[in-house]
Amino acid sequence: MAVKWVGIDFGQCLMEPTGLRTYLLLGDVLKAQGRPERIPEVLRKFRIVVEAHGGHSLLKESHRDKIHSIVFGGDDEAMELFNSMEKDYLSVGEGAEEALTYMNEQGLSVNIVAELKKTLGKVGKDAVSRFLNGKKLIKHFECMYTPQGKIDLKSGSIDESYKGKTKESGQLYERLVEELKGRGIKPGEMLMVGDKIETDINPSRRLGIKAVQYTGYIDQGPSEADYRVSSFFELKDLLKGMIA
Repeated sequence: MAVKWVGIDFGQCLMEPTGLRTYLLLGDVLKAQGRPERIPEVLRKFRIVVEAHGGHSLLKESHRDKIHSIVFGGDDEAMELFNSMEKDYLSVGEGAEEALTYMNEQGLSVNIVAELKKTLGKVGKDAVSRFLNGKKLIKHFECMYTPQGKIDLKSGSIDESYKGKTKESGQLYERLVEELKGRGIKPGEMLMVGDKIETDINPSRRLGIKAVQYTGYIDQGPSEADYRVSSFFELKDLLKGMIA
């Protein structure tokens, strides 16, 4: 199978949260503001919000605005500090940079496909873009596809035809297949890499896109994915077999 286009999920895939230290980050945000006395109150609110939304990853992917409105009580400065400092507390998936460099060398179109349902402020200041810039990975990617729009990571332009279309509904993938058809790329020449069965694997596979289940951080169990990898080193080896 010839692969021409690769989409990679962000949370718990490209972004490896094993070393995530959110509670330390919250404390450092308040120290940077000169308000360390607020730390116990903010940590208590954060624990409540995390429990209410089913864990850290779900909170940050789909309910990030609650950190701003509830945890920080609408404090714009605190949220801006949180967003700018967060990248320093996150890691990159094992072998990601080596795999990305290989894909670039092979002339593949490499992209982020993220369920970024909400952004606080201008697109480009979101958690994904900050992470890519902070880890010096943005050079490897062409575009970021999200329900906020398709962002060209080279020019910064935004295609709003993706706005409101989510991964879980499958609408984002439907629009993606339609776009790539115009570039001469068929679904079978597309590869979607992600950890979540309901947003990365099933909706993409239904359209004929090849799906790779990434289990490097969380293994959600058996799925209908075409392939499974536990690191980006394995993804690189998988791609070598496809391209050869």
